[in-house]
Formats: sequence, structure tokens, C-alpha cells
Amino acid sequence: MVRPLILLSNDDGYRASGILALRAALLDWADVVLCAPENEQSASSHSLSLNRPLRLRNAEPDIYAVDGTPADSVYLALNAGILERKPDLVVSGMNHGLNLGVDVFYSGTVAAAREGALSGYLALAVSACRQTDQTLAAAEASRIARALLDTGLVGARLFNINIPTGKAWSVRATRLGRRNYGGGLVKRQDPRGLDYFWIGGSDAEVTHGDAPGSDTEAYDQGAIGITPLLLDLWSSSLEGDAQMVVDSRQAGQIAGSGLVE
Repeated sequence: MVRPLILLSNDDGYRASGILALRAALLDWADVVLCAPENEQSASSHSLSLNRPLRLRNAEPDIYAVDGTPADSVYLALNAGILERKPDLVVSGMNHGLNLGVDVFYSGTVAAAREGALSGYLALAVSACRQTDQTLAAAEASRIARALLDTGLVGARLFNINIPTGKAWSVRATRLGRRNYGGGLVKRQDPRGLDYFWIGGSDAEVTHGDAPGSDTEAYDQGAIGITPLLLDLWSSSLEGDAQMVVDSRQAGQIAGSGLVE
């Protein structure tokens, strides 16, 4: 029987302990090709390197390093001929830190998985609390990845999971919650008296809003939330607002049609 093929990436770099732990867990039941950034690329979101050449390096058998972003890494892996066949699943992670709520818009971890989904593949982004035992978390993430394949779902689907501290976890289907960052911008002065800014607050300043059924609620209760993420960001609920803009623009055009320059 042919083992499933998993393309594995991340945003912490190909040598990060989280991706290596997850690779080891996935290898128990699947073939794994790892293709990830040379260096840490946290919060790089879905950026692609369009204005410079990219270098793809075979660091070890089935382990590749790219001097670019997480999305670059998955794009190259899917198009540069390093895979012998199409992957059954694209997995990104295990990230050193959480990607809950609005984090998914900034996360390089989620972006790597999203690039796989945008290319038509089933994809899973995996993040874990920094204090979580990585071996245990990777084993659970591996079980969820296998369960995802066992559903029979195929193509262009993206899921995001976050693993809290602990040794065993329940899982639940969730939606995105609210994650609020306090002290997100720090202003300081350098030795020459010039201002500089540092984006990002500490974990102690992060709070979660009241969002029943959300990934943040699941995390706060010690459970793993499995959150499906949309690839189509069109908002049907705001379609009427767009039409209001169209109507306002047309009304302004009619009102100004008699003006003489």
C-alpha cells in the first residue's frame, strides 16, 4: 500500500524544533518532504518574493531550505520538481506560538498552508503554545492530520489548529475568535536620541474576547479547536454596502454632469 505523501513547511525555519518534531510524528504513517525557509519568517503573512531570485537548497534527504518566505517555500515545493508525486496533504508547522483569531491574517504558518490550499490541496496549519511539550503536541497534530485524510476530503480546503499546554486534549470544531493585543507598539529612543518603534506586545498583554464556539474559547478551556478558513474573502453580508457605494458614485456623477470646467 502506498503511504500518503505530505508536504511539510513552516515559518520558523527548516531547522526549528517544532517542524522537526512534527516531521518525526508524521513519518510514522506517511512519506514527508520538508520544504521551509532557511531562517525564521514569523508574521510574514502570504508574501511572495517577486523581485529577486530564490535559492532552493537540498539540506538533507527530503529536506529542502528556501531563502524566502513560507509561501515561497510551498510554491517552490509544488512547482520546482522536488516532489515525485502530488502531495495528499500540505501541513505547515508546528509553529512556536499560537495563531488564534486575527493572527491568521499575519501568520506565515497559516500562509504556507494557505498556499497549498490555493494550489488545490488539502492543507492544515499547526501551532502550539510555547510551553507545550513538543513531542506530545506533534503526536496529536499527526493524529489530526491523519484523521483529516481519513475523512476523504480533497482539494482546496484549509484548516487551522492550536494546541494548548497539557498532555492530552479534546478536539472541537471552531470558528475564529477575538484576540486582542495590548501594548502592540513600543516607542523608544536610540543612544542618539532618535525615535524607533517595535511592533508586538508580550503574551501577558494578550486577551481573548467573549466568542462562544471560537478557537480562542477552545484554547482557554484547554481544547484544540479545528477551524476551517475561507479562501474566498468575499463578504455576502456586505454586498449591499458595496451597492450603496455604486449608487452614491452614480448619483454624484449625475449631479456633476452639468458642471463646466
